[in-house]
Amino acid sequence: MSKLILNRRSLLKSAAAAGALTVAPSIGRFGAAEAAGLTIGIIYVGPRDDFGWNQAHAVAAKALKAVPGVTVVEEENVPETIAVQKSMESMIKLEGAKLIFATSFGYFDPHMIEMAKKYPDVEFRHAIGLWSKDKHPMNAGSYYAYLHQAHYVDGIAAGLSTKSNKLGFIAAKPISSVLQNINAFTMGVRKVNPNATVQLIFTGDWSLPVREAEAANALADAGCDVLTCHVDSPKVVVETAEKRGVKVCGHNASQAPLAPKGFITGAEYKWETIYKSFADLLAKGQKLPNFERGGYDKDYVQNTPFGAGATEEAKKAATAAIADLKANKPYVSGPLKDNKGNEVVAAGKVIDNYDVFLETTSYLVEGVQGSLT
Repeated sequence: MSKLILNRRSLLKSAAAAGALTVAPSIGRFGAAEAAGLTIGIIYVGPRDDFGWNQAHAVAAKALKAVPGVTVVEEENVPETIAVQKSMESMIKLEGAKLIFATSFGYFDPHMIEMAKKYPDVEFRHAIGLWSKDKHPMNAGSYYAYLHQAHYVDGIAAGLSTKSNKLGFIAAKPISSVLQNINAFTMGVRKVNPNATVQLIFTGDWSLPVREAEAANALADAGCDVLTCHVDSPKVVVETAEKRGVKVCGHNASQAPLAPKGFITGAEYKWETIYKSFADLLAKGQKLPNFERGGYDKDYVQNTPFGAGATEEAKKAATAAIADLKANKPYVSGPLKDNKGNEVVAAGKVIDNYDVFLETTSYLVEGVQGSLT
């Protein structure tokens, strides 16, 4: 287990032993709070330096460590088994953690829920929108960032950076959050380049490096000159694209250093915004939200700075799209069909960025070459 010991260590220990959380006034938006002590635990399913999902959370953890009065306790490579309950309990009993961020899908039920029931004075938050007030403890909850908005921006940049009008998407599984990203990317591509198509390959799981490399090579062989993905660690896809002379867009965290010649931009989570705001609320003695979500409008997502693979036209159009998303302008509207010709959004209808319709995506939009099976 890796942890950061701040110069307030003695205060943190005494506060944990007393079972109290003393609060002083916060400063600034996220309150560089002079708290008497707040320990936050963060648990990862893989390595923190995976250039992907885990690294996105680790970047946020690093930012959280800079908040005065906050101690961050981290543990990586924790499987989605009873092991995560043991990690949580250790953070609570040995480190005095008052907030646990459980960052992997399989940590939620039964593991995080059981720990929330056992430790009602500790707050537990999960990185996917699974919490329900009707059946889960009130000291548990979910936080979720609309990464599909950043993938839409990726698509706009990619659609104006392709020469073949053939783009490739490598995805793990056909679940709603993945389909959101595939569709958003494709809608961005076709908004600026209606003749372009996106060829899709599912690998079958979140981390299959060999299969990911095979898929990237297959798409390159098929003439795709831009690739992107939704897998836990995009490292293999990005490096394979660079070796093949194919441009690439990133996912989860920044992969720009892996593709100095072909990187366009990437869709990144900005978990630090949520982590800091939650720490600030606890420092003020306020209740944490049980179901938090948002996108560019709340500074929960971002796009990686443009790389050498982005054309000037792409940069201009993508930057304009980001400005619209920050203003919470919807990007999904009708008429919109799936890739089987069925209407999914009627002509004239606009889908709000917070509409649950987007979170229950079960189809592939027109322009995607592939299927859910």
